Amino acid sequence: MTQHAPIVLDVAGITLTQLDKKRLAHPLTGGVILFARNWQDRSQLTYLCAEIKAIRSDLLILVDHEGGRVQRFKTDGFTHLPPMRALGDLWMKDALQATHAATAAGYILAAELRACGVDMSFTPVLDLDYGGSSVIGDRAFHRDPRVATLLAKSLMHGLLLAGMSSCGKHFPGHGFVKADSHTEIPVDKRSLKAILADDAAPYKWLSAGMQSVMPAHVIYPKVDSRPAGFSKRWLQEILRGDFGFTGAIFSDDLSMEGARLIDDKRVSYTEAAIVALNAGCDMVLLCNQSVGDEGRAVDELLDGLEAAEAKRQFTPSEMSEQRRLNLLPQTAPMPWDELMISPAYMQALNQLP
Repeated sequence: MTQHAPIVLDVAGITLTQLDKKRLAHPLTGGVILFARNWQDRSQLTYLCAEIKAIRSDLLILVDHEGGRVQRFKTDGFTHLPPMRALGDLWMKDALQATHAATAAGYILAAELRACGVDMSFTPVLDLDYGGSSVIGDRAFHRDPRVATLLAKSLMHGLLLAGMSSCGKHFPGHGFVKADSHTEIPVDKRSLKAILADDAAPYKWLSAGMQSVMPAHVIYPKVDSRPAGFSKRWLQEILRGDFGFTGAIFSDDLSMEGARLIDDKRVSYTEAAIVALNAGCDMVLLCNQSVGDEGRAVDELLDGLEAAEAKRQFTPSEMSEQRRLNLLPQTAPMPWDELMISPAYMQALNQLP
């Protein structure tokens, strides 16, 4: 078995197929990201997570579950969490109540997911709310990086109370650009000094307490010609070097348009993964490629990265693998029925805005 399992992939449906099982058993697979199509109800989700862990107990089960419009599971008892902007709005009325509400939101989010077997959500969003980004919008806490940092720190506290790691995204900031990196390549032409003073500041202030970070598929041409997730300058020099961040770095989805053009060249998923890993990512995500044509793109990435490893085009890292394993919960989750009547959970529900 390899010493590094950097690929996070998805599965097509509500149960595992034989193809899914084969891919999850691949030594380069380190995690699974779930989507709304993988959801039917809580018992099905719990069974799916158990199926995944039965193949390999070390696989990370991940989801984008932030609250507001980015919440994959919304029925059968899951709390409808507010968008993060609601916490920023509350801050303007009562700052301390807002931090209390953010901790409650983080606790509810994590405790409900963990009760069904999900290990981690990609949250909090640290992008700043400039008002012009269609893809970020009300997912951001606030325009002020200090407010965003304190509310994110409070949310992360709630996650940790339920035994879940955090992931700050999208480094060094996706909120300033209007373009959506799912469909085009956003370019932020500001200077490094301006970005560090504003958008990237939360990552510096939270570097000691955050377990993982996801960089943006955004190009900052005054800093590097490559998008942040493929840039040694951003990931190794600034995030790890200047900010002292020691947690895991996930690439954003390699199937997004913002990941497919590197150095003005259209690249394959494997080529994008190699560049991301060599730039400093510990794990790479390939999303929504298991659906249709039997997930050929997923197999191409698994086979391609295996061949690249044999040719030494990227070097597996024991340190990266340890960072991945560190994201797995260290405590047992509270079962759903116990959670529903626990005083901490009921108290948290009362604190939501």
